[in-house]
Amino acid sequence: MDLEALRPHAHRVLTDAAIPELPNHYRGKVRENYDLPDGSRILISTDRLSAFDRILCAIPFKGQVLTQTARFWFEQTADICPNHVIAYPDPNVVIGKRLDILPVEIVVRDYLAGTTGTSILTLYKAGQREMYGVTLPDGMRDNQRLPHPIITPTSKEFDGGHDAPLTPAEILERKLLTPAQWEQLSAYALALFARGQKMAAERGLILADTKYEFGTDAEGRIILADEVHTPDSSRYWRAASFQSRFEAGEKPESFDKDFVRSWVAARCDPYHDEIPEIPQDLILGTAAVYIEAYETITGQRFTLPEGEGRVLDRVRANLAPYFTR
Repeated sequence: MDLEALRPHAHRVLTDAAIPELPNHYRGKVRENYDLPDGSRILISTDRLSAFDRILCAIPFKGQVLTQTARFWFEQTADICPNHVIAYPDPNVVIGKRLDILPVEIVVRDYLAGTTGTSILTLYKAGQREMYGVTLPDGMRDNQRLPHPIITPTSKEFDGGHDAPLTPAEILERKLLTPAQWEQLSAYALALFARGQKMAAERGLILADTKYEFGTDAEGRIILADEVHTPDSSRYWRAASFQSRFEAGEKPESFDKDFVRSWVAARCDPYHDEIPEIPQDLILGTAAVYIEAYETITGQRFTLPEGEGRVLDRVRANLAPYFTR
């Protein structure tokens, strides 16, 4: 997407989605959530960009891109695993089943990659070879493909604590999941990842790793929740250049969403200092990357809206049937 095409839409951001007519509001970092009396939940994806434990800015169309990318994948994987989706009343909104989120976060990885403290590359560089219940060989290089995809579960800390690596044995010993739940979760995750890799390859992409979140419904069934195979929850690389860049010791080409985060970190201590004003072209450039990711991943064209209406006005109008007061 050309920056000049996006420039007239720079003001078209959803920074806040507080809607008084909807009940039981919970504000997350980037989503506004409302629990309805019938046991469903409204999830509104705003355009807020979160990093360093704070909101840095809003990226036009970010919430819509993530919602619609997840929609594509929920529909493409519904035969593998039940998901929480009930309806899509608006491009930024999904109505989902309210679930009890399981206390284990599932990440499936097929490459030695990552930057967080729980990523296998970080642990490998620290000298670990046994992790997450698997053993990796010596001599592996950054971004090298693994012998086969592996599941790297972490604890899901709901109180602001830090997630920590888990082995399957620890999951069962700590009774975070039952043996049947772990078996079902593992089967779902690997099957979802295999479908994602196959379809990504058809688009010229490598799905290197991804994160899944599962919950249980009132009947105890395991349900896929949150988002699936979006550029925020997954690591996508361009397949055409991967091998040559790997052999040269270069990072793979990716949908790099970290322009804003890198720009801010280079100019201040983002955890303590006031955030400097972020240039509009940087914000629009990030919006263009999100739109490109959507189009490449789904094979569908992203159409810019017509007219001057505010995003929040459109969301409110589309959610009016759910108003309770």
